[in-house]
Amino acid sequence: MAHSGKFPVRTSNHMEFVDITDQVQQAVTGCGVTDGICTLFNPHTTAGLTINEGADPAVQSDLIGVLKKMVPPDYPYRHLEGNSPSHMMATLAGSSVTVLIEQGRLRLGTWQRIFFCEFDGPRNRKVWWKILHG
Repeated sequence: MAHSGKFPVRTSNHMEFVDITDQVQQAVTGCGVTDGICTLFNPHTTAGLTINEGADPAVQSDLIGVLKKMVPPDYPYRHLEGNSPSHMMATLAGSSVTVLIEQGRLRLGTWQRIFFCEFDGPRNRKVWWKILHG
């Protein structure tokens, strides 16, 4: 059996990590699912999804800093829209994550949170979700 939907994500900076864990938990709670899996998908080519530490905001800042070092802004990109580095970073982050659901809760590690990774903002975005259960 499956439930699915989407929720909006508004970003306010060119690059930022937005914690969407509570929105995902609301979707799980709203479905009444106690055990299953939740898959999240980002339909945007200049943004990503990841799971990482949410207790210390310096982790997100460090991730953005490292991505900026890894993806050179002065590479001779052939895509001339001006956001080529954002496309590269989105590929590195990935477009989906899957989380277990147990006893009606997302099964994340102690410090883990789910993040929408904006690389070409600010923008109004969306995340699609699907919950599968038996």
